[in-house]
Amino acid sequence: MRLGHIDRMRGIAILCMVEVHTAAIVPPEGVTVGHPAAFVAAAFGGMAAPMFVTISGWGMYHSAHRRSKEGYSPADWVGWLLPRVAVLALCQLLVNLLLNVERGGRFEWHTPGVLTLLAIAAMLAPFLVRLSIVPRSALMLAMAASPLLLGDAAGPDLGWFDRVDSGNPTEWVARLLWNGTYPAAPWMFYILLGTIIHDLGKQPRIRERNIAIGLLATSVTVMVAVVEEVAWALTSGEAVLTFFPASMPFLVVSGTMVMLTMRLLEGTEAGGGEPSMGGRLDFLEPAGRLSLTIYVSHFAVLGLVAMALEGEPRLGPIPAFTVTISHTLVWIPLAMAHERAIPGYSLERLLRTSQSGR
Repeated sequence: MRLGHIDRMRGIAILCMVEVHTAAIVPPEGVTVGHPAAFVAAAFGGMAAPMFVTISGWGMYHSAHRRSKEGYSPADWVGWLLPRVAVLALCQLLVNLLLNVERGGRFEWHTPGVLTLLAIAAMLAPFLVRLSIVPRSALMLAMAASPLLLGDAAGPDLGWFDRVDSGNPTEWVARLLWNGTYPAAPWMFYILLGTIIHDLGKQPRIRERNIAIGLLATSVTVMVAVVEEVAWALTSGEAVLTFFPASMPFLVVSGTMVMLTMRLLEGTEAGGGEPSMGGRLDFLEPAGRLSLTIYVSHFAVLGLVAMALEGEPRLGPIPAFTVTISHTLVWIPLAMAHERAIPGYSLERLLRTSQSGR
């Protein structure tokens, strides 16, 4: 699988993340859970983070795999890992400060999140590259089953502001590992999925078979929702698919949708051909290459919006929709302009220059 395809997918993922975060800060007035607009926003939200984490897992594994082939020593691995983990952790802290609850935001300053999840994945990368696809697949299935094993420890009754807060170090570790917003269990499922997609990059038929199995499982979750007369998908609450905490059906369905999206856009690239839409999606690649920079930067914008709107009435559906879509799409030309004008100034560049070794 070519890096250009991964950059396009990463671009789609980061733009979806921007969309769902903006919609959360600028929710339209009068739009309920059952509204079609809410369903569309929830669909993007449900796909954004799984795709972002899966593609990040692919990229991290790709980098670690190359370094493993180069014969990295323990000192080389430390020189690669420490700066990466430090930058990701500091970026998570920056995000928390930019959108802090004290200024109308959504995070406590010490909240673990998706970037601390990626830091954990980075620390595990040197070990994952030593495992064949079979044990990694077994670990992925174990992560898929972890919501069942965790039970109440995953915090099904925790509200958002409980999930992003911790009163002591023990609670903070719990938020990081099993009951936060993006805890290692079960969200390492997507990191492992990314590593498997990487290794099956030149075997699209095997991926298609796995997608078919996933689509069958997805159909089963829909039937369960109909038979049990419960909601199929909700952010949290009584539903077959829940995001907070991530349920086993959610992991299976969203993982399947990530694989399906990647396969549909890939076209015949695996065999040396062209992607499904030719070069028409190449404009997304700069955003993909700047995904970490965009991730942090868009929270700076949203932090200002949250402060401005704190205590103010919600916007109407059309203004809220306009703000959300505009803020999402503006990062495409900004990323293009950035690569032309100041390519050396980005968090990605900081990651590369801070890492010792090759």
